[in-house]
Amino acid sequence: MLDSLFEMAMPWWEFVLRAVVVYVVVLVLVRVTGKRTVGQFTPFDLLLVVLLGTAVQNSLIGEDTSLVGGLILAATLLALNWAVGFATARNRRLDRIIEGEPVVLARNGEVFWHVLRRQNVSRADFEAAKREADCAEDARIGIAVLETSGDITLIRRDD
Repeated sequence: MLDSLFEMAMPWWEFVLRAVVVYVVVLVLVRVTGKRTVGQFTPFDLLLVVLLGTAVQNSLIGEDTSLVGGLILAATLLALNWAVGFATARNRRLDRIIEGEPVVLARNGEVFWHVLRRQNVSRADFEAAKREADCAEDARIGIAVLETSGDITLIRRDD
């Protein structure tokens, strides 16, 4: 019984290769879906993350259920995550590709509704950001920015 914990169904390097491929593909998919996917988790987003993990599980482990295989995968995914953080902290261009850039949603009292739609920011989310900034009217907005984290930063105009 203990033998099956340590007996791998494929070579160690295949775990690493599978982890790299799945990590890169999922990273690209998450990046393509936009900032709002990452920024504020709704119950729907949480469900999506759980299902996404389940969907890629077999791509990662294949037929292997060994302890060693799982530890190799975990170490590889953590190392990839650290490497991406390390690289993006040191390379501005790579950071823009991975993290994206902030997007202006409103300026000087004018709300760019087409930009909000393109960025999948709902009116309710925008209104919540306005309330949080104590900005009841659009005309009071100095600038509103969708940050790379998915948060909306809103600065009121001084009149």
